[in-house]
Amino acid sequence: MASLAAAQRLGPTTHHGAPLCRGSLAPAALAADGKARRSLAQRRRRSLPLPPTAAASAPPAAVDSSSSSSSSAAPTDIEYDAVIIGSGMGGLSTAAQMAAQGAKVVVLEKYIIPGGSAAHFDRQGFTFDVGSSMMFGFGERGTTNLMTRALAAVGKKLETVPDPTQIHYHLPPGPQHPQGWQVKVWREYEEFIAELTSKFPHEKEGIRKLYDEFWKVFNALNSLELKSLEEPRYLLEQFGQHPVACLTLASFVATNTGDVARKHIKDPELLRFVDLECFLWSTVNADLTPLINAGMVFCDRHFGGINYPIGGVGRIPEAMTDGIRERGSYVEYKANVKEIILEGSGDQARAVGVRLADGRVYRGKTVVSNATRWDTFEGMIGEDKLPESERLFRTRYKKAPSFLSIHMGIRADVLPPGSECHQIIVEDWEKMEDPYGTLFVSIPSLLDPSLCPPGTHTFHAFTPDWIDNWSELDRPAYEAKKEEVADAITARLERIFPGLKAGTMFREVGTPRTHRKFLNRSDGSYGPIPSRRPLGMLSMPFNRTAVKGLYCVGDSTFPGQGVNAVVFSGFGCAHRVLCDLGRQPTLPGIDQGYNALLGAVRDRA
Repeated sequence: MASLAAAQRLGPTTHHGAPLCRGSLAPAALAADGKARRSLAQRRRRSLPLPPTAAASAPPAAVDSSSSSSSSAAPTDIEYDAVIIGSGMGGLSTAAQMAAQGAKVVVLEKYIIPGGSAAHFDRQGFTFDVGSSMMFGFGERGTTNLMTRALAAVGKKLETVPDPTQIHYHLPPGPQHPQGWQVKVWREYEEFIAELTSKFPHEKEGIRKLYDEFWKVFNALNSLELKSLEEPRYLLEQFGQHPVACLTLASFVATNTGDVARKHIKDPELLRFVDLECFLWSTVNADLTPLINAGMVFCDRHFGGINYPIGGVGRIPEAMTDGIRERGSYVEYKANVKEIILEGSGDQARAVGVRLADGRVYRGKTVVSNATRWDTFEGMIGEDKLPESERLFRTRYKKAPSFLSIHMGIRADVLPPGSECHQIIVEDWEKMEDPYGTLFVSIPSLLDPSLCPPGTHTFHAFTPDWIDNWSELDRPAYEAKKEEVADAITARLERIFPGLKAGTMFREVGTPRTHRKFLNRSDGSYGPIPSRRPLGMLSMPFNRTAVKGLYCVGDSTFPGQGVNAVVFSGFGCAHRVLCDLGRQPTLPGIDQGYNALLGAVRDRA
């Protein structure tokens, strides 16, 4: 135990890179060779189709054949090891892991580019990320660098730029800060702890103890090979090799972040900050966020850091797609799956393939859905066939909100000196979780100037929103409301970015309706969130489902939302499927009993 304590103390102080300069608009190296990078990225850049932020009536642009179609279409007269529905990062990471092991898979994507909310698009010389620009998992050490590992599995590697901060928070007034306050989450852990402590000096000890608890979780995770938590042979092997790490994680498995936060911190304003730290990626507060999930996020930002892929986030799924194809598998576009084909009924029902809207049928030994659980079961199987475990899931979880997104090309002089890439604005703690209550801002061209013309920046503002706010509007009213809401949000942002509206050269607004249409997600939802207090990570489903041969991957499975999180789910899903196909060793006798117990605990959590 003494050695464990030493390792846990080493984590925050030694497990991160060298300090980066504060307050620069971009790292010095980027400023020096920005022109060269811009030329490189422009050679890579493709004319991409309509993004999930465009008006539904706008025509799609031309698409480069290298990104939208394979030189040979996926055949329909063979049985694949896995038919994967959707080319989001969960589906692609599953496919990549399986293809790397020699399995034959086909990924079926309704749209004409890969990536889902991790795609990117071009408008008037600007390259925009569809969703978040904050990329975890590109580190070079440990085992939680899942993005690096997912690409390497299919022989790919992307050039990235380190972000000196994760977030610049702009926060509302409170008892300790009557004029409001700001804090930056620096890449260097000790710098962040020092800055946060300076805002709450009376909570110095509690801040250290809380964030060190997160490091206990992270250091344990970062020592394990991350595969399927549904596979007992793997778990026993990991326990034999890393017993202390496994016991550490087991001790936190049913714990939520809010429980630990209140144990160490008493200041209500600081506790609200911890809520916001969770909300920014889980869209729920600390009481509803499993501690294990928080530990991975709050520490990896210092250990591996936030690293932006040169050319845009969409380079990740494009590279992964190329690697999957190079290993003899397929990624098929304009492939709208309408039905998961089942053979048998009741408890004996088995998924054996899918049927597309155009009538094509792809058969597989297994089917993996990267769609939400609502789209998977109600949409592609039928509510009348909903297994009991799925009914129980719907009592524990509900749909998260979607987002209103505003993509803008702006003049560079709009940004104050020292602006950071990722910023979050909260004006009222009581409205933090309300629609439009928290404003997220990403300016990735501060890290990668190749994303936009000289003298400009890409500016993406987004905020939680619900589809009910947009559902009953006809086209003229819908378009008018989009501009009205975008103007109101822009006016609020001008407190941080004076002259933002006047300095905007291009603007495109997307709503939950847009997300539903282009990302093919029920209500445009960001994913499931707990409808009641969860039992830590035990409430979240893993990859297997009650339908034999059918697996789910992505944010509807452990560990939840976020690009690196859904890649984690892809690693677990691929491992579990390969085991069930007999391509990885298992313990059949123990496997059945263990998963029955796991399911019983989860369904009644």
